[in-house]
Amino acid sequence: MNLVAWHTARKMSERAALPDFDTLNHEALKALIVAQHAQILSKDEQLASRDEEIERLKLLIAKLRRMEFGRKSEKLNRQIEQLELRLDELEAIRAEKMASTFATPMAAPVNQTAKRARQPLPAHLPRETRKVLPKQEACPDCGGKLKQLGEDVSETLEYVPEHFKVIRQVRPKLACACCDKIVQAQAASRPIARGMAGPGLLAHVLVSKYCDHLPLYRQSEIYAREGVELDRSTMAEWVGGCSRLLEPLVEALRRHVMNAEKLHADDTPVPVLAPGNGKTKTGRLWTYVRDDRPWGDQSPPAVWFAYTPDRKGEHAIAYIGEFTGTLQADGYAGYEAVYKGGRVKEAACMAHVRRPFYELYEAHKSAVAKETLERIAALYAIEEEIRGRSAEERREVRNARSRPLLESLKQWFEETLGKLSRKSDTTKAIRYAQGCWDALMRFCDDGHLEIDNNAAERSLRTVVLGRKNYLFCGSDTGGDRAAAIYGLIGTAKLNGLNPEAYLREVLSRIADHPINRIEELLPWNLAAELAAKSSRAA
Repeated sequence: MNLVAWHTARKMSERAALPDFDTLNHEALKALIVAQHAQILSKDEQLASRDEEIERLKLLIAKLRRMEFGRKSEKLNRQIEQLELRLDELEAIRAEKMASTFATPMAAPVNQTAKRARQPLPAHLPRETRKVLPKQEACPDCGGKLKQLGEDVSETLEYVPEHFKVIRQVRPKLACACCDKIVQAQAASRPIARGMAGPGLLAHVLVSKYCDHLPLYRQSEIYAREGVELDRSTMAEWVGGCSRLLEPLVEALRRHVMNAEKLHADDTPVPVLAPGNGKTKTGRLWTYVRDDRPWGDQSPPAVWFAYTPDRKGEHAIAYIGEFTGTLQADGYAGYEAVYKGGRVKEAACMAHVRRPFYELYEAHKSAVAKETLERIAALYAIEEEIRGRSAEERREVRNARSRPLLESLKQWFEETLGKLSRKSDTTKAIRYAQGCWDALMRFCDDGHLEIDNNAAERSLRTVVLGRKNYLFCGSDTGGDRAAAIYGLIGTAKLNGLNPEAYLREVLSRIADHPINRIEELLPWNLAAELAAKSSRAA
């Protein structure tokens, strides 16, 4: 079963929830029809409302752009950016929603409402012609010789590093000289059916948006300078279509991450544009990292992201629900329920203990903070020595050298508290360390664990950079979409791959790939092939 068949089966399973009409009486059948009619009207109203908001935003942006030329204002520029991002999200959501209404989503048009006729691809771009001949060398009916009757030509706009080009796919029509039967090769599938974007261009748009933090309207301006007019709404549809296409791969990535014996977890706030009032609310992006390379394990490293509209503990429980092992995280209270059953063990983070002492030293040159930092530095020096060694060897070294240093630090903390004010920042920092001491010591007993949770914090760096550049996500749906793409990009990086090259390869295959072999498209399974292609290109 390929991806198209998977989407079709899922749609059919949703429809299978209908009752058995043969068992319904007249009144029940009438009530069902009324309910279905109301549901259809509701969906139509939602689509109409979304289309109206899109048109209203376009008019408002155009008005603000005109105002911008008359009077430069930082506040005005920010308002325009907010509206542009909201428009990106609405058009991407519309693309996903419309695709989901078809039984075979990838064969459905992405957007038929108020869509202008597609313009010819720019004539100045270089063109690469690929002729696709039918597999038959003779007429399949009578065995007669085939002669060319004509040909079908389609063009795809593709992006290779640093320039655009057009792929002309030519499919000659051959006719049998004996019986006039026409033979022609089947058209190659595209990541987005009937879309003009090739997998390289789609990958470039995704990486530019989620890795290089360029919103779609800025990308549109950049491409226009190269003589390629790509409307922002068109690219938003591509992003929505790719997000839907990549769903099974993201789920396979989640399964791999949650199958680990030890996880690193963290979260970060993400401003999200609240619909209707133009203001922002605070969502959360959660990261879960599987990376056992520090103790020599050969399992592929990976990161999976999730988005939630708030930071309630129920989300942590839902995501960690199937995980069994050790969770290395900060002191987030939402994980307490996860630790209660004993199925998941807690491991604390030395970096979180160290941070407030570093801030105290930077601000006040505190002697206590300096002493603490030096003691913790000795622990990290040991970790640097044993990085890459086996888990058993790491455990032995830690028990022999790190444990005595930690016990000495604990005793020194207790002695120091008696000399400090209860309300001082130094006291708070020491109390935090004491509160998680057992979880902090756990890495000494298990060589698979790390001294800190820096693996998770590193995975969030791209989110933090993006937050500075584009200010916020356009909607909760946009947050889900960002989480999915962040996971694929982050995992590609962890496995030493160029994220754009990886996504290009995935998008060129995934539409026709068997769904029961989706794991073959995970980054580490394509690494050797991508490396070979890179070597040939060089």
